[in-house]
Amino acid sequence: MPRVSAAFFLTGGLFVLMGMIAGMYMGAIQDFRLAPAHAHLNLLGWVTMALYGTFYALTAKTMRPALAWTNYAFSAVGVVFAIPSLAYMLLTGSTALAAPMIAGEVLTVLAMVVFLVSVARELTRDRSSEHVSVEVADPMRMAAE
Repeated sequence: MPRVSAAFFLTGGLFVLMGMIAGMYMGAIQDFRLAPAHAHLNLLGWVTMALYGTFYALTAKTMRPALAWTNYAFSAVGVVFAIPSLAYMLLTGSTALAAPMIAGEVLTVLAMVVFLVSVARELTRDRSSEHVSVEVADPMRMAAE
């Protein structure tokens, strides 16, 4: 697994752990004002990071590390800025942290753009030099297994 994929999974795992603890806390005190921040943390912080990490693991031999690490940096920093700012806004009603929240949102959108560039590169890359082996099923071997 490429280091960037491990970084996506480690960071995503930390984010989802925070989301789980926040969810448990909200349930324990029956105060769900932070539900939107909790949902965004789990989706942007875990699901999206895990999907990015999986893609780069699957394309380890053909990915561009600079694009992958840019994707990682934008994603991680975007979540770190957006989610606490959103939580603050939800708890206080104040827009004092609107600028960092917007910056985080912009970074997460830019991360998706970088990811789509990586996916488009993979989709359109030259595969003519790849050796493709097709294994024909052997019914006798399959029956023995």
